[in-house]
Amino acid sequence: MPTIARPRTFDERSAGIGARTGLLKIDPVTAFAGIGLIVCSIVALGFTTQSEIAGDPYFFTIRQSIYAVIGIALMFALARIDYSRFRELRVGIYSAMIFTIVLVLFLGFAALGARRWIELPFFQFQPSELGKLLLVLALAGFAIDRARRQTAWQRTARLLLLGFVPALIVFVQPDLGTALVYGVITLAILFISGTPWQHFAALGGIALAAVAIVLLLAPAVGHPVLHGYQLDRLTSFLNPSDDPADSSYQTNQALTAIGSGGKTGRGEDATQVQNHFLPEAHTDFMFSAIAERWGFMGAALVLSLYALLIWRALRITTLSKNLYGSLVGAGIASMLLFQVFVNVGMNVGLMPVTGVPLPLVSYGGTSVLVTFMAIGVLQSIYVQSQLSSPGSLRTAL
Repeated sequence: MPTIARPRTFDERSAGIGARTGLLKIDPVTAFAGIGLIVCSIVALGFTTQSEIAGDPYFFTIRQSIYAVIGIALMFALARIDYSRFRELRVGIYSAMIFTIVLVLFLGFAALGARRWIELPFFQFQPSELGKLLLVLALAGFAIDRARRQTAWQRTARLLLLGFVPALIVFVQPDLGTALVYGVITLAILFISGTPWQHFAALGGIALAAVAIVLLLAPAVGHPVLHGYQLDRLTSFLNPSDDPADSSYQTNQALTAIGSGGKTGRGEDATQVQNHFLPEAHTDFMFSAIAERWGFMGAALVLSLYALLIWRALRITTLSKNLYGSLVGAGIASMLLFQVFVNVGMNVGLMPVTGVPLPLVSYGGTSVLVTFMAIGVLQSIYVQSQLSSPGSLRTAL
């Protein structure tokens, strides 16, 4: 009786392509989403920043393109490395992260009321951005390390300490948004590593108490924890019409830009950006700038690419050959998802303005490079999952 050929799976097709071309068996969907987002960023910057730098209309566009090329090269380079090696280097990676984010407090230069960057010959390096990826790689290793020799509470406390110490250092810079990203990464790795729900319930109670102390008790006794502008950012989005000319100005202008974009955008008549009513349009409010110029269609395209990228990150997490890869994949997915949620949320007035960039879309050298490096680690997890089972490739869709 003749044998009916089984249709090849997505992984088998990509493996065949890799074998014929000599290329790595990377996940093309993940690569497409990442490259698609940076292309959207470069195109948008070309239209929205022409009047930002006098005499150099493509200042931001050219630099973002350079960051994109370097970032994509880093993505392919990291895809060729077995991510499991990072587990062996967890102590060194964590130490390097702490050193760089502390160093910025002494050598960094201040801008917009914060000391977050170190001036390098070609660009401004932001250690806290690189720290996001380093925290994922190190904390995932620590989550597995010596797990059998600790009680559940000891393990949870240890991981919380390792995650919240760098978050506190970054908060002091001050950089509230990035500190929150560190916290989300820590909680995601705790969750995937099997932390009992009772621990999360206790953490929720502690978090509520901390919020009450920071927002109510500390200011009442004359020792505020947050700077005045940070407190205004955290609360003004709740009532944006109360102070439209000051603390709510950014939110109101972003909402105006998005609302005026309509279905297909205003094109050359995008006055909010062109007339500089929308502040930081090339960084924090790129989503609003895109929505004004290209309308719902442009915003939907960007969000669709993010949905594709995060879906593939979660899928790659399930394909990992070991627990360390699953923890790393979950940490990167949570990092990307939280940043997209917060940035788009603050653009549409649902979240406070915290300065969290939109990955691969907001202008910024360190952010672009680190995001592509994170995608490269995801690709490494994908590649290793295929190499570990060449005879029985698992379905990726």
